[in-house]
Amino acid sequence: MKKKSDKIAEIVFIASAVICVLALLLIMLFIFYKGVPSIIDEGFLNFVLGQDWQPRAEIFGILPMITSSILATIGAILLGAPIGVFTAIFIVYLAPPKLSYILKTTTDILASIPSVIYGFFGLMIIVPFIDKYLAGGSGGNSLLAAIIILSIMILPTIISISESSLKEVDLSFRDASLALGATKITTIFKVLVPTAFSGIMSSVILGVGRALGEAMAVILVSGNSPFIPESILSPVRTMSANIALEMSYASGAHQGALFGTGVILFLFIFMVNLVFYIIKIKGGSKN
Repeated sequence: MKKKSDKIAEIVFIASAVICVLALLLIMLFIFYKGVPSIIDEGFLNFVLGQDWQPRAEIFGILPMITSSILATIGAILLGAPIGVFTAIFIVYLAPPKLSYILKTTTDILASIPSVIYGFFGLMIIVPFIDKYLAGGSGGNSLLAAIIILSIMILPTIISISESSLKEVDLSFRDASLALGATKITTIFKVLVPTAFSGIMSSVILGVGRALGEAMAVILVSGNSPFIPESILSPVRTMSANIALEMSYASGAHQGALFGTGVILFLFIFMVNLVFYIIKIKGGSKN
């Protein structure tokens, strides 16, 4: 017989799970209800592959925003993921206890900083640096600035989840590897990291979601140009930034196109998560 308190707790847990699922479904239904008709009116291929974004002429092509989002996210992951994973490895296996505590505290502080502060830092420090030393005075608001600021913003997510995954690895694996004569670094990269692969991939997935969905910081550093970037120093506008910039005054077909952008962004994030999930499952099964 279950105690009354156990039954109440079970109901609370189930209700919490149902609320989470319902919240996701309601958001999905709202965005699709608002955005799909606009995509149909414009034509899916015209909307996704169109290179012109001219709201006044009711021309809505979001290929430049899709391209910018993909490039910014890939760049942020390529730069931020290795730093985040290596930092987690250092915290768990190599750092002295006091230094480990300092690094974990720093990571927690990074996670709590509002995105607008990251954007302001990028605008005041990163953008002028790029303008002076890389762009030759032609302007520092660029794809590169967006990549750098996003790579910093995803670090707390990747570090904290990777750290938790590495701590869950059975230390008997480490002891067995060391007993067989493997060095500490070899043990880390050949035994411990592969064992925690699933959790590390989860951190990367969440990092991708953070990078794709970030708007405020990107708006401040990217230049917000609705054109396909010609180089890493070109100004860009991501899908999330496009929505945040124009939704406050948009109406009619323009507003519908912005919701349509949200639909494509949602589908894109879903596909990326699906691909990473398949990779994670395959990687986990090999272990």
